[in-house]
Amino acid sequence: MTVGTLEDLEHLKEIGRIVASTIQEMKRSVRVGMTTRELDDIGGELLRRQGAVSAPKKVYNFPGYTCISVNRAVAHGVPGDQVIQPGDLINIDVCAEKNGYVADAGHSFQIPPYSEAVTRLCRHTHDTMMKVISSLKHGVLVSEIGKIVEREAAHGGYRVIKTLCSHGVGRSIHEYPEEILPVYNRRDKRVLTEGLVITVEPFLSTGAEHVWEERDGWTLTVPDGCMAAQHEHTIVITRDQPIILTVA
Repeated sequence: MTVGTLEDLEHLKEIGRIVASTIQEMKRSVRVGMTTRELDDIGGELLRRQGAVSAPKKVYNFPGYTCISVNRAVAHGVPGDQVIQPGDLINIDVCAEKNGYVADAGHSFQIPPYSEAVTRLCRHTHDTMMKVISSLKHGVLVSEIGKIVEREAAHGGYRVIKTLCSHGVGRSIHEYPEEILPVYNRRDKRVLTEGLVITVEPFLSTGAEHVWEERDGWTLTVPDGCMAAQHEHTIVITRDQPIILTVA
């Protein structure tokens, strides 16, 4: 969507704060021995208390309130009976709606004991996201997003998951501009405009460039021996620095 009024912006900021605080509280609640379904139930209750609903559950009948991906699973992980173990790499992705407005965010982190390799991957992915965001404003080509992600991944010694894209958001989960590639596409002549609401969500890996869909029809994984991390914010494009909506 494109923000047209101050009311639009206030509603987007509200759902953005809800999404961000839900991720933060879920992260604080993670314990070794709990299942991903138990963690998801916490997320669902947090959304309910704040008057929000899970957008993927509402729109796509996703079998969970949030996406919880563990280790080789990197996106769209279905909450279930999987027990969280020491050292697990976890991604929590929350996309929620309130009053007809949608925000989307994700966060990758590790359960102690910490591994330097995992810590570095998560940190570099977050830093890549923030470098992209700080470079975006009215008039910039959409393809600049993929160019920066590709460059920063290479600087860190990582690969880009090419099939997992950023996208427009705001009134529904996926809007124009759809499929904002995380690699440079010189043929993409679309331009970011003031008020446009998009996600920025790089997925960086230690080797894989593609993911595979599991039998559940949702969970996307990378091969054995590979790790991947994602960080995501929902932002509003302006004529200066973007407004980051998904901050608590």
